Amino acid sequence: MTDARPTPGGTEQAFHPEQVERFRYLGYDFDPERRVLRCRYALDDLTFEELVTFRAEGAADVDRRAVDPALRLIFLLAGISYYKAAAPPIIEVADPGLTPAERRLLEAFYADGLGEYAFRNGLDLSGLRIVAPMRAPVTPERRSTTGRPLIPFGGGLDSIVTVEGVREGAPDAALFVVSREGDLFDAIETAAKVTRLPIVRAERRIDEKILRSRQLGYRNGHVPVTGILSAIAVAAALLDGRDAVVMSNEWSASSGNVVHDGRTVNHQWSKTLEFEDLFRAALHEALPTPVEYFSWLRPFSELWVADHFTHLDEYHLAFRSCNRAFHIDPAQRLDHWCGHCDKCCFIDLILAPFLPAARLRAVFDGAEPLGNPDLVDQLRTLTGLSGEIKPFECVGDVDECRVATLLAAAREDRADDPVLQQLAVEVGRLIPGALQPHVDRLLRPLGPHRIPDQHAPADLLD
Repeated sequence: MTDARPTPGGTEQAFHPEQVERFRYLGYDFDPERRVLRCRYALDDLTFEELVTFRAEGAADVDRRAVDPALRLIFLLAGISYYKAAAPPIIEVADPGLTPAERRLLEAFYADGLGEYAFRNGLDLSGLRIVAPMRAPVTPERRSTTGRPLIPFGGGLDSIVTVEGVREGAPDAALFVVSREGDLFDAIETAAKVTRLPIVRAERRIDEKILRSRQLGYRNGHVPVTGILSAIAVAAALLDGRDAVVMSNEWSASSGNVVHDGRTVNHQWSKTLEFEDLFRAALHEALPTPVEYFSWLRPFSELWVADHFTHLDEYHLAFRSCNRAFHIDPAQRLDHWCGHCDKCCFIDLILAPFLPAARLRAVFDGAEPLGNPDLVDQLRTLTGLSGEIKPFECVGDVDECRVATLLAAAREDRADDPVLQQLAVEVGRLIPGALQPHVDRLLRPLGPHRIPDQHAPADLLD
């Protein structure tokens, strides 16, 4: 491999991913005064650097003993953004090495977290080897709960429902928002203002070379970014004196997109219960000062989330989950729903059983997907009618979409919607018998969760 850096003549040497032999974790350091974490990595001799800056009010002292292990977890998980540029067969982690739980987390983070990346790039990562010394786990201290949770917030209906569910029992809750350096997303900020909660912030500066991956000849693709943000949130919680990080990952996030070579490929892998358990175990072995980590929505379907969201009127015209609202290039970022991406289609479909048609048309400002005949094929894919793979997006599973379709089509104000009615006819053939048992199942808790009793939703206590 040759280093893809500018030469004196102004050109850049070629980069050959297939020639890279190993990915190395070089080290990290933390400036407690500026609250800046610097992480360094290398693909053979090509180096990368990432900065994470924690924004804080005031100048509270940093308990390095408590925070350093959390910073190290950021260092471990953020490396995946640079590994993917070549995906070599060996990963080297220098001293002090990995605890058993950290090793299990990192092995799964690369093998399963990069499932979509490997699938799309035609790569086999099954032989990937992590070389690292064994590190002994710490013994966590006992810590009383303070009722000061940190809630990662993305401006969509999932995190909004979590905020409104958690805040009643935790009046000192705060939002957590990660952005690029000097760049805020309006789709997050608008909904965040409605919550009236304080915001704890962090900024990531990803190495500029990675942002030019295609130009430089690097391999590119999806990484399990929620895992990286989870590690940043835990460190932010410790820096802000908080004792819990409350995620908004629902039951269907654990549903994969496709099975390939005997392995489930899941776009949302770092939102799954599997990741949650691996990450919790790693926290337990690494942090001397415990931080709870769990998803408040884990046992519930997207249909349950949508039903609860419809009662939060103040958010209906403030939230936005459209992919185009989060474009990395501000010039291409939309300040409204695009109305045609897979995420727009899914959000419209999952809310249609509960929100009046006129309200949803207002949400999408006249570009409602269910009113667009050109989007029938995308909606058929969401409901499992097309034979295509479920979109590699954060969308619900087929059962949720089918039940939502039939519930929405039965509404009086949707009787004249040709797209929805056509879809309902096709879906109806696949759900024999009465619809209500399917609805009842999806509106009740569906599976295991890790929610502590003090934060348990009312539906788990009934």
